[in-house]
Amino acid sequence: MPKMKTKSGAKKRFKLRSSGGIKRSQAFKRHILTKKTTKSKRQLRGMTGVHDSDKAQVRAMMPYA
Repeated sequence: MPKMKTKSGAKKRFKLRSSGGIKRSQAFKRHILTKKTTKSKRQLRGMTGVHDSDKAQVRAMMPYA
């Protein structure tokens, strides 16, 4: 039986926490930043957690993480 492959897109976008949660970076922070307020850009900094309803899909994409 061959090994399962990790989705390379998921490998770049998600990190697993030791507690079992999954970290992801915020969306809407890449381009067209001139029309966004400083407050909204500041609040998009850093990482956040993956929603509970999406965790199973992300784990399926990263079988060995």
